[in-house]
Amino acid sequence: MEHIFSHDFYFAVVWAMLALAVIVFIALQYVTAGYGMMYSRRWGPTVGNRLGWILMEAPVFVAMLLLWLWSPRRTETAPVVMVILFLLHYFQRSFIFPLLIKGKGRMPLAIIMMGVVFNIVNAYMIGGWLFYVSPLGTYPVSWMWSPQFIAGTLIFFGGMAVNIQSDSIVRSLRKPGDTRHYIPRGGMYRYVTSANYFGEFVEWVGYAMLTWSLGGLAFAVWTFANLAPRAKAIHRRYESEFGEEYKALNRRYIIPGIY
Repeated sequence: MEHIFSHDFYFAVVWAMLALAVIVFIALQYVTAGYGMMYSRRWGPTVGNRLGWILMEAPVFVAMLLLWLWSPRRTETAPVVMVILFLLHYFQRSFIFPLLIKGKGRMPLAIIMMGVVFNIVNAYMIGGWLFYVSPLGTYPVSWMWSPQFIAGTLIFFGGMAVNIQSDSIVRSLRKPGDTRHYIPRGGMYRYVTSANYFGEFVEWVGYAMLTWSLGGLAFAVWTFANLAPRAKAIHRRYESEFGEEYKALNRRYIIPGIY
């Protein structure tokens, strides 16, 4: 256990994840994960979307909770506040978001397993730093009124609000039994194809700021590397389905005015 939370091992994992994020970003330009709008039977056995999302997201909630509760630093105020923010996001993604999903879509088990591994490594990068690897005294109580913590927290909640609102807009597009695709409108969908992904990316940029950590930065980079290529694929799918009607909206993929 001590080896897993040693300084050298921890930073080796984080730097490896940053390097892998670049590889994944490039690879996902050519391979599209077969779930949601891009569902494909080629990805093997599946489960229902609701169960799939719970199985994929709940392990990181449990892993982070255990990293917190097992730590001798578990009562330090600032790290506790930061881990609660992390858990708040994943409680919503694990136990609220899946139950709101409409329809009878399927999710490949292969996607779920890759998501579980990715999420648990991210829990290690964040929780490992906050409660095991960071030098003692890195996060005193005064950290919570530092500029980076205040700004990061505001950005984090702003991103969460965009993410939740965007998911709600998509859910409202279809009536029961309808399987057609529609163009989402309103909110950040005025500017980007994947407003929900934009919101999630903003969340983790804010989290990287409020923790001011390399692990937090790696998580934000991974979020972009994973979601940006998918946003691009969804954008092209909309252009294929809706033609000039969609192109005329002049939306970016995931970041307003940039990408």
